[in-house]
Amino acid sequence: MTKEILLSIKGLQFLEDNNEDEIEVITTGTYFQKDGRHYIKYDEVMEGLEGKIQNLIKINGKSMEVTKRGLSNVHMVFEENKKNVTYYDTPFGNLLVGIAATNIDLNESKDIIDVKVDYALEVNYEHLADCTISMNIQAKDMKRPHLLQ
Repeated sequence: MTKEILLSIKGLQFLEDNNEDEIEVITTGTYFQKDGRHYIKYDEVMEGLEGKIQNLIKINGKSMEVTKRGLSNVHMVFEENKKNVTYYDTPFGNLLVGIAATNIDLNESKDIIDVKVDYALEVNYEHLADCTISMNIQAKDMKRPHLLQ
């Protein structure tokens, strides 16, 4: 895959009151592979705030790590059948976040990588939602973009 990529990230939360909350971000970024791991870098802005968040995503078949630096700071680790806890530093305060991944799917082809992670999200030791993150990473110069449906 080329270094310049088009990245689609779709997040879905199933809240306890049976409501769903969905968000999708489509952006450009950079990609490289090293030692069997996929690395994705992209920048994010927060509405109403100056500055940016630099994101680094590391993926292999068994885990995914998301590191954010800037307006928000966190290192989240998603590992199947394991709960990881971290502090999430936001402009609005710190949160203690627990992530218990139940499934990680990674599908790779020459110019496209699809990742789906199912996980339970806790904030301050209380279950907040069951969530799904779906990511589509593809070469920016592809003739027919294959974005998430």
